[in-house]
Amino acid sequence: MAGPSTYEVYALKYAERDARRPEHFLGGDEHDVPMPMDYFIWAVVGADAMWVVDTGFGEPDAERRRRRLLRSPADALATIGIDASTVTDVILTHVHYDHAGGLAHFPNARFHLQDREMAFATGRHMTRPALNHPFTADHIAQLVHAAHDGRVTFHAGDDELAGGLSIHLVGGHTDGMQVVRVRTAAGGLVLASDATHYYENFETGRPFPIVFDLGAMVEGWETLRRLAAPGGAVIPGHDPAVFERYPAAGPGLEGVVARLA
Repeated sequence: MAGPSTYEVYALKYAERDARRPEHFLGGDEHDVPMPMDYFIWAVVGADAMWVVDTGFGEPDAERRRRRLLRSPADALATIGIDASTVTDVILTHVHYDHAGGLAHFPNARFHLQDREMAFATGRHMTRPALNHPFTADHIAQLVHAAHDGRVTFHAGDDELAGGLSIHLVGGHTDGMQVVRVRTAAGGLVLASDATHYYENFETGRPFPIVFDLGAMVEGWETLRRLAAPGGAVIPGHDPAVFERYPAAGPGLEGVVARLA
């Protein structure tokens, strides 16, 4: 069990899609071979508090965008004994459809996101199909309603949410993209979400093609490394290799829930 200033961290897979290497690197890739994509949410569990990072998506987005929804985000959490309806705090790394599409699963939660992300998702850039296609307007509307109900905490840059748990603005993928640093018994662990979709994006310096600010994305990789050091780890947002590098959270959860720390 995690101590008072450290946390256990889990990556929970709820969906997947078939994809190929050229889709995952700006400028494509010379090797046109399969490179599947997994969709995750994350749970950060401490001795006295529990946080969920991102909310996934549901059947309407799965059908519209041709993704395979394997289980709801709430059902994924239930596999490790977490009732989504009782979660009190959810960190939204950004509000693309696959990270903010499950808000309704968390009726009692407060949502934490960057000022810049809400401004981005409701401002002039959303009039441009090249920028608005990863967003679902209904999700943003739900978040606006949550703000009016007093259930959104806005952050302006880096912030400490609790001892051993902090958020860090990196931008890049979206204007208000933030990552989560968690203190674990093994050291610092950074939930990068879409600051790097795959290990290969930041390890080889090859950006994912959905990007708002390329310079911020590239600089953000150095932030990931700094936050993880010394001896820590960076967890990408969509890489099936997470299940190769980390053990299952329990019997029968192979390929479903990985225990990261």
